[in-house]
Amino acid sequence: MLVEVKNEIKIMLLSVKYNIMRQMVNKTTFLTSILVMLLNNASFILQWIVLFSIKDDVGGYTLRQIVLLWGLASGVFGISHVFFNKAFEMPELIIEGKLDTFLIQPKNVLLSAITSNIRISAIGDIIYAYICLVVYGISIQSFILFTIFIITGGIILASLSTIMGSLSFWIVKGDILADAYINMCINVSTYPGSIFKGITKIILYTVVPMGLSIYLPLDIILKFDILKFICIICFTVLVVSLAFLIFYKGLKRYSSSNLMSSRI
Repeated sequence: MLVEVKNEIKIMLLSVKYNIMRQMVNKTTFLTSILVMLLNNASFILQWIVLFSIKDDVGGYTLRQIVLLWGLASGVFGISHVFFNKAFEMPELIIEGKLDTFLIQPKNVLLSAITSNIRISAIGDIIYAYICLVVYGISIQSFILFTIFIITGGIILASLSTIMGSLSFWIVKGDILADAYINMCINVSTYPGSIFKGITKIILYTVVPMGLSIYLPLDIILKFDILKFICIICFTVLVVSLAFLIFYKGLKRYSSSNLMSSRI
């Protein structure tokens, strides 16, 4: 079992490596995409700086904590779109019958599909994430925890996208539902978690679990708590397992498009 997991991870990393190498053929476009994303993210922080010039804190968050929050959110988005970009296009793969290519390969169908493409600009998100960490104040512990949490967060976001996208096996126009759900996850992740109260906060830790991919990790970096750390790891394993379960259950209903295409 562990050997199979290790082999799948190696294949996944190789796929990402070759995707990046293909994109780097046009270095100008490659670097421009990353730079534009860095500038785009920086523009939002400028808005927070203006806000904090008026108020001392927002929901109990200081400017440094907001910068760290944005770093986590950017890192999570970056990891999910560099390593698992096609998870966000799952409805298209299902509806248009584009899974054929991956069904004939001697590899895990889901992992092969979601790692078959990358979003180059998302590399800028990852770079920006670590810039935010440096601005906040980097240490060995914060660096390690930050890295772990953008990975778990990226896996959680990609898994949620896979789950919602896999509904297209059963639901017509499931892509609309999946897009709306993921956009909601991304949008709420850039606001201080403390501003959400009552039922909204419960939703953010259950239905839209950005609390477990962004807010709780932020709390742990600020003040380490082993129980919260274990909670995040357990939830990551749970949501990944659920993504595989729903995808493969839905795959039994998949209809081929008879596309004559292959992927090397």
